[in-house]
Amino acid sequence: MEIMQRKALAQLLDWKKSPRRKPLILKGARQVGKTWLMKEFGRLNYEKAFYFSFEREEELFHIFEKNKDPLRIIDQLGTIYNDKIEPEKHLIIFDEIQECPKALNSLKYFNEEANEFHIIAAGSLLGTLLAESMNYPVGKVNLLDIYPMDFEEFLEAVEPSLLNYIEQTSPDEIIEIQHTKLIEHYHNYLIIGGMPECVSCWVNEKNSGIVAEIQKELINLYENDFAKHNKKVNAARILLVFRSLVSQLSKENEKFIYGCVKQGARAREFEESIEWLVSSGIVLRVYDVTKPEHPLKAFEDFSSFKLFFFDVGLLKYAAGVSNKDIILDTGFQFKGALTENYVLQQLIPQFDVKPHYYSPSQNYEIDFLLQNESDIIPVECKAGKNTISASFKRYRNEQNPNFAIRFSELPYKKQEDMINMPLYLAGQIKKIGVEK
Repeated sequence: MEIMQRKALAQLLDWKKSPRRKPLILKGARQVGKTWLMKEFGRLNYEKAFYFSFEREEELFHIFEKNKDPLRIIDQLGTIYNDKIEPEKHLIIFDEIQECPKALNSLKYFNEEANEFHIIAAGSLLGTLLAESMNYPVGKVNLLDIYPMDFEEFLEAVEPSLLNYIEQTSPDEIIEIQHTKLIEHYHNYLIIGGMPECVSCWVNEKNSGIVAEIQKELINLYENDFAKHNKKVNAARILLVFRSLVSQLSKENEKFIYGCVKQGARAREFEESIEWLVSSGIVLRVYDVTKPEHPLKAFEDFSSFKLFFFDVGLLKYAAGVSNKDIILDTGFQFKGALTENYVLQQLIPQFDVKPHYYSPSQNYEIDFLLQNESDIIPVECKAGKNTISASFKRYRNEQNPNFAIRFSELPYKKQEDMINMPLYLAGQIKKIGVEK
C-alpha cells in the first residue's frame, strides 16, 4: 500500500487543524483502506501514533469496563506501550472499535473532558450501529466517509504523469493521444475498481486474473459479514437483496423491484435489509424525486430508488462481465449499468447532497440530478460514443437548466446548453464546470 495516495489524507489533516475537532470516526465498507489511512496519517502528521485493535487485543476491553474517565484510559493505554501519550503531539488509533461498544461510547467523554487528545477510530459496519444510540456517541464525534479509490487516485497509482496532465491541462486542450490513453485507463478501472488491494495488485503485477481472485474473496467476505454482524436483521434477506443487485441493474429501468429479490416479495419484508446494506457502505442508494427542484431532498420519493455497488470493479466481477468486452469496447447490455455505477462513485464525494435521479414517466428518465447550492444539474451517462438521448434533450428543453452534463467516451466539448464531459473527468466536475 506504500504506493497509494488517498485524498482522504488531506481531509484528515483538515480535521487535525479544525477548531471544531472532536474524536473522529471513519465510516466505510470493509477493506476500503481505513486502517492504512489512520496509520499513514499518524506517521505523516504526529510524533507518534498509538495503534489499538479491539479485534486482535480483546484484553483492551477491560480498560473501558471500570469507568469512562478519559485520563485514566489514556494512562492505561500509554502504559501498554511503556510510554506516555501526549495531547496534540500523539495520535490515538482505535481500530475495529465496533467490537468494544464501551470504547465506542467512551469517545463522548473524550470529547467532553479530554478533547486535547487526538483520537481517530474506525471499524467494520460502524454505519449499522448508528441506530444503536445506547453505544453510539451521537453529536460527540466527527464523521468521515471513506470510499474505494476513485479514478483519479487509481490513475495516480498506475500512471501519475497522466493525472498531472489532466490537472494542469484545460479539458478542451487535452490532445487525442492523451484522451485515448485516459479512456484505456478508464476501461481498466471498470475492471479493477477502486478497492486498494485490487489497485495495488494491478500496479505491482498487472494480472487481472489475480485481481478477480481478490474480488471474489471480497464478495465472499461481505456475504459472510451479513450473518456475522446483522444482529436483529434477517441475514438471509440481506443476502437475497445483495445477490439481486446485478439483475436489478440489468433491467431497462434500473429501479429497485422487490419482486426481483423473491417472487411475491413486499417492501416490508426487505426494507430493513436494504437499510443495513446502505448503512454498511456496501450499497449506494439513489432516490427518485417527484420534482427536479431545489432542495432535492424535499422531493424524494422513498418508494422509488436504485441500488448500486459501492465499487464498480466488484459490480463488474459479480455480473460476470468479460474483460474482453470492456477492453474492446463492445456494446454489451450491462455496459450502461457499469458506466452509471462508475459515474455515481465519482460524484458522491464531490457534493454535499447525494445524487438523485428523475423518472416522471415510463419512457422519460434522467440518470442523475446533482444539487450545487441552489442549482439542479441534470447528468446523462453514456457508455460509449453514441450520445443520443431523447430524455436528456426533453429535460433541457422543459427545465432549461443553467448547467447540464453528458458523460461519454467522446472528448470534452462545450455546447450551447450542455457540456460533453469525457468519463475520465467525472471526478473533476466541481472544479471544471460547476464553479465556472
